[in-house]
Amino acid sequence: MEKIKKLSRGRILAFASGDIFGGGSFNITNFLYPGYVALAVGLPARTAGLIMMAVGIFDAITDPIMGFLSDKMRVRFGTRRGGLLISAPLIVISLVLAFYPYTNPDNTIRFWMVLASYIFFTAVQTSIMIPYISLSSEMTEDYTERARLMSVRLGFSIFSSIICVAVPGIIVGAFDGNDGYIVMSLTFGILFAICVAITGLFAKEGIPAPKKAEPLIVKDFFRPFNVRSFRQYLWLFLCCQMTMAIMSALFFFYVDFYFCAEVTARGETNIVGMLGAAIMFSMQIVALPIYMKLVKKFSKTFVYILGSVIWIVSAPVILLIPPDTNAVYLYIIAAIMGFGISGPGLIPHAIFGDVVDVGHLQFGARVAGAFSGIANFVNKIAQSIGLAVVMGIIGLAGFVEQDISEGAAKVVAQPFAAQMAIVLLMAFAPLVFMSFGCYICTRYKLDKNRHAQVLAAIESGDEAEREAVLASL
Repeated sequence: MEKIKKLSRGRILAFASGDIFGGGSFNITNFLYPGYVALAVGLPARTAGLIMMAVGIFDAITDPIMGFLSDKMRVRFGTRRGGLLISAPLIVISLVLAFYPYTNPDNTIRFWMVLASYIFFTAVQTSIMIPYISLSSEMTEDYTERARLMSVRLGFSIFSSIICVAVPGIIVGAFDGNDGYIVMSLTFGILFAICVAITGLFAKEGIPAPKKAEPLIVKDFFRPFNVRSFRQYLWLFLCCQMTMAIMSALFFFYVDFYFCAEVTARGETNIVGMLGAAIMFSMQIVALPIYMKLVKKFSKTFVYILGSVIWIVSAPVILLIPPDTNAVYLYIIAAIMGFGISGPGLIPHAIFGDVVDVGHLQFGARVAGAFSGIANFVNKIAQSIGLAVVMGIIGLAGFVEQDISEGAAKVVAQPFAAQMAIVLLMAFAPLVFMSFGCYICTRYKLDKNRHAQVLAAIESGDEAEREAVLASL
């Protein structure tokens, strides 16, 4: 099988379809899940943070195992796509269980029900996303074509994010009590399963896997850490994902309990949060073609730094917007932040395949599954700890969970200290994390020219050329 450099439109669309699940499920859980646990199930905010940390650690441990196994699989539908097709139907069951409105009066029983169902959902998510991320490095080996593929993928992901920020809340709110959670999770579970199946069936690899897999060796779990470019990629990925996770988890808390505090206190609903999130994600899509042109003209790291600076500067502006004022101000800031987020959101995906190529040169074999597994392991551990700390902070600041002892939860106003904790965390998370990401960009050397040298050294097999290229990175 000849390696494919230029991708057809159909293959790109089939591949991008899979991230309708990736982006959509990420935003359903990050935007809706903290509120679901605290407001619908009625567990304390600190307990919600503990659940997220425990599940995140479990999930992170399974990631490198799944990545390791996906490198070894040899099935009819390709090295990665077999896992997608097997796991697609499980999405429906796991998402329904993750958002089931558990109402047992015993807090301890509700805690274990929520924990077990969320673990199951993340296990299914891992069985899909690790092979999917690995597949992204095997669609083509072309430096610019990979950026094009990732921009389309990210466009699908962001569009799904927009839908999954607005529509799930609408569905949940359309039903009395908590039945809307079941309808919502069933609806999106079926949609996600179809999209993942499309990727599994039609997104064929452009770089063929060896016909015979290498034997299972435990030390292979840790090989990716030996690649300097991969360690730098981890930091870039981690900084962006950590910041997005914190801001998305707190966004609706910020809108409901600070910006629209008076409306919330009266027990009224509003669409400010949904519109703000939709605008933010829409601007990420608008920015993608602009950033793609900048990638071609400058570099991938330039785009990461530019977007990060926009994000860092715009986030603290929310401190200047008084609560219960004209929502237009919030929408403008959301649009600017969305434009900034798009840059660092795109680049880690765009450079993943390049880093896998360096691993191929260094190890003499492609182990994309191991790379994606380790990347998600580190990312999820950090996100879980970060989110647990964030939820713990707002809990210590006095955040009041909802009382479901007498039926459906009733929304209550939050104390000033909890409001300030939410606002300050959202305002300064980009500064703390993205500044470090920008610094890493200044150390990252795998540009278009050096990537071409990597591919040439892989092709030639010359040991001296290999050592020289690796030394330059």
